[in-house]
Amino acid sequence: SRTTSSGSTARRKQLVLEMHHRWALLPTMSRFFEELAYSDTPLGPVSLRRKEILELDGLEVFEVTLGDEFLMSSLFHDAEVALSRLGLGAVEGDGLDVLVGGLGLGYTAVAALEDPRVASLVVVDALQEVIDWHREGKVPLGLSLTGDARCKRVCADFFARVAKGDLTPGPARPGKLWDAVLLDIDHTPEALLHERHGNFYSVAGLDRMALLLKPGGVFAMWSDGLPLQGFVDVLETVFGDVRAEVVVFDNPLQRKKSESTVYVARRAGDDQ
Repeated sequence: SRTTSSGSTARRKQLVLEMHHRWALLPTMSRFFEELAYSDTPLGPVSLRRKEILELDGLEVFEVTLGDEFLMSSLFHDAEVALSRLGLGAVEGDGLDVLVGGLGLGYTAVAALEDPRVASLVVVDALQEVIDWHREGKVPLGLSLTGDARCKRVCADFFARVAKGDLTPGPARPGKLWDAVLLDIDHTPEALLHERHGNFYSVAGLDRMALLLKPGGVFAMWSDGLPLQGFVDVLETVFGDVRAEVVVFDNPLQRKKSESTVYVARRAGDDQ
């Protein structure tokens, strides 16, 4: 596990406050509120909620919270879609085997399935409850995933699997390599949902990640806010080809633009 520095702790608190502010207006501006699911989990209580936002002409919004933290909202999903499009856009070839770390509301996974080159998609999430929401149709994109034969959903700890050197779900095909791994779990490499994730974002952790990619394969990751140069430096130590793409999207509640970052890192091919 990683010991969070005082600077990282301050940044994490700032991000949490920003996310709380981003969604803080939702309850008071809603004419309809329903908690669709609630469960106590090893990571804390997880809740799926649905609201209609008066200020946005009664727009229906789904959101997920874990403990006191907002994880995601259907109101803000541009960056999750961009994660798939930018990540897969950097991959060459057809018949792609793709893995998504973090299911959430399903936007990254559904966007990946829109790429006709994707032959198989495995989505790994640490919470069975989230996987069940999709299977039961409690979230808008759930049936899009369960109805696509290319998609398999697996309850597992993404970071633990990488540490063990095998992202393959189940006993079949141990040691399988991937054309693309798309990650959307922690807020940023510094603002973690759990401190045990910290080692993944080190050179050693990303070295293990790179070994799970095919030659020329791509690791792409969503992160809140603008790019962190320190993390770009770590990626460049491991991968030969790295870029950080800023995704700007509308924040209608605050009447301004917000930013996220998609990091895209490509493993060198056989000819390099």
